[in-house]
Amino acid sequence: MALDGIVTRAIADELQACVGARIHKIHQPSPHDLVLQIRGGGAQGRLLLSANPTYPRVHWSEQSFVNPLEAPMFCMLMRKYCEGAVIEAVSQVGSERILHLDVRKRDELGDTFQKRIVVELMGRHSNIILLDAASETIHDGIHHVTPSISSYRVVMPGTAYVAPPEQGKRDPFAIRDEAAFEGALRAAGELLLHPPAPDEDSIHFGTAPKPAAPESLTAEKLIVGAFSGLSPLLAREIVFRGAAGVVLPHGLDRLDVTVKTVWPSFRDMLEGFRARKYEPQIVAPEGGSGGKAAFSVTALTHLNGERTAFASVSACLEAFYGDKAERDTVKQRVTDLIRFLQNERSKNEKKLEKLEDSLREAQEADKFRILGELLTASLHLIQRGDNAVELVNYYEEEMPTVAVPLDPQLTPSQNAQRLFKKYAKYRNSQTYVAEQMERAREEIAYLASLLQQLDSASLADIEEIRDELSEEGYMRQRAKRGAKRKKPKQPALLSYTSSEGHAIYVGKNNTQNDFLTNKLAGPNDTWLHTKDIPGSHVVIRGSGFGSRTLEEAAMLAARFSQARSSSLVPVDYTLVRHVKKPSGAKPGFVIYDHQKTLFITPDEQRLKELPSQIKA
Repeated sequence: MALDGIVTRAIADELQACVGARIHKIHQPSPHDLVLQIRGGGAQGRLLLSANPTYPRVHWSEQSFVNPLEAPMFCMLMRKYCEGAVIEAVSQVGSERILHLDVRKRDELGDTFQKRIVVELMGRHSNIILLDAASETIHDGIHHVTPSISSYRVVMPGTAYVAPPEQGKRDPFAIRDEAAFEGALRAAGELLLHPPAPDEDSIHFGTAPKPAAPESLTAEKLIVGAFSGLSPLLAREIVFRGAAGVVLPHGLDRLDVTVKTVWPSFRDMLEGFRARKYEPQIVAPEGGSGGKAAFSVTALTHLNGERTAFASVSACLEAFYGDKAERDTVKQRVTDLIRFLQNERSKNEKKLEKLEDSLREAQEADKFRILGELLTASLHLIQRGDNAVELVNYYEEEMPTVAVPLDPQLTPSQNAQRLFKKYAKYRNSQTYVAEQMERAREEIAYLASLLQQLDSASLADIEEIRDELSEEGYMRQRAKRGAKRKKPKQPALLSYTSSEGHAIYVGKNNTQNDFLTNKLAGPNDTWLHTKDIPGSHVVIRGSGFGSRTLEEAAMLAARFSQARSSSLVPVDYTLVRHVKKPSGAKPGFVIYDHQKTLFITPDEQRLKELPSQIKA
């Protein structure tokens, strides 16, 4: 993975199509991301600006984003100054991972003002900052940087914008001849061997640079140290193309050998980039060997693996990152919910074990009745103070004797009554214990369904599940600042179009399942669910569909279930009119009849080919 200055340059070149276009809408689907709806000129689509600490990027996106019900403050500010604005320029700062989007807009009085959107793609220091273009005063940033965080610069409303600190590297596009190339490498090597004296901050925080050993100065390390915008991945590619398998000397003593070997490949690669000749591609490890995939805007000939070429940088970035950023965020958000649900399930499993023990005891209630009757028939044989008595059991054919334990402090009659009370208690408890066991099993099944839903949940799904748990009394509603959050009129469902053209809807959590089955679906629509396995409700709208549509809907039911990795998953299907929700049942729980069962193995490739969207 290498979103370096060269990839940023390719993005900037691709975004030149935005110049003259208008920012139609602005959304902020997550704390790190902005989505600009671009219209007009030669560009139209969604432009993603991401300051995600792990996956910072800028590219055109075909992905569907779920926006919060209330726009964050930074989004509202961006809408105020940039919604409806015309993009006048898109530029890169040198060869750094910094993009500038200059926009122009008229205010209510008709006066023109200019703003600048600064996108800094620098790992955990990534940011999106809105500036006044003339004064370079910060309106706000998607991430605030206070003096307690950084002594170098502050990113807060009203402060002057200060660019990230320069690294003292040369711009690779300014190198035109071999001598300049050698000079840049030598200067970088000297700096690595003899770093400048550390300042107080670096000493205090333990970040003071340490001198490098001469034998550690490889050609790749010298290139990365000399030029801005070139990642270690690109440096390895340059050396590989030039050296052709020859081991180059380390250090500066024989730098001329390194320069003569590497300069041609460096020159040729940079000439291609100057001419905007990019080859976006992803190289995945062979056979799923567990290595990391890599992407670049040039051919990565030094890597072995499966290569996928793309027509644009945006398509490459979209394919590489996919939903990684969202899945990471989801993983962080669901950790506490998963732990809570697992603890609740464990409590109910232990409760069920105790209830089973109680039921076994209750099923022996007749033993106490028999002992009570035997004792009542033989009261004349017992004295107060006896600890036990041996009586003939008339209820057995062979009439064996049975030992009856007694409380010496009670009279014979009271001992008999004590046995009859035990009999009545256990007999009456059987119904109660059976009811409690059924409730515990329902709780375990309900919690298992929630755990399955979290396995494939999006950020919006997590909030719906959290709200459901609050409404059901499992956890307290989290206090939210500001106005009370309004619930949407209807949840956002996954919608697919089958290969035969029929609409298929999927509910990914209980809120969506209840809405889909009980409100959206018509009585003659077809309803599907995995048989006795926690999973999603799936509905095929209308009738007249063929076997392919039924198979694809069954695959979706299996995919969004606990058996998603299994084969020959049993999926029940019936008409919606045969599906009922019992009064007082848990969210998502239904009963159904007139069903048929289809055994299906999910075909991921076939499902990927189905057109899909999130439909609200």
